Amino acid sequence: MKIVSLSDIKPYNPPAHFDMVALKIQGEEETGLTKFWQGLSYFLPNGGANMQYQTGTFGAEFEKSYYVIDGELTVIDEKNHATVLHAGDSVAIYPNEGRKLKNNTNRVATVLVTFSTS
Repeated sequence: MKIVSLSDIKPYNPPAHFDMVALKIQGEEETGLTKFWQGLSYFLPNGGANMQYQTGTFGAEFEKSYYVIDGELTVIDEKNHATVLHAGDSVAIYPNEGRKLKNNTNRVATVLVTFSTS
């Protein structure tokens, strides 16, 4: 067991994200977990992420989920279909599936991100 305190976590800059703060709270470097990692993301008003696809190196396929803790986050798929997630909502992103993210509100959106590593 390894306890992680929010005050000890350092922010990182995920690729293609803007106007947000990302904190990696669980993962191999942080706690030794090797099957997935978790992050806590704070999307500022008008913050988000450009279109990205869940692919990995050497043929690895990754899965990701977003769980909205507070606020709202809009998820846009490859067909430009937008869905607004509210507090308590979540979305699963499957391997090779694309998504964009956007906080279209004037409140910070707090989101728990879980990402498979194998």
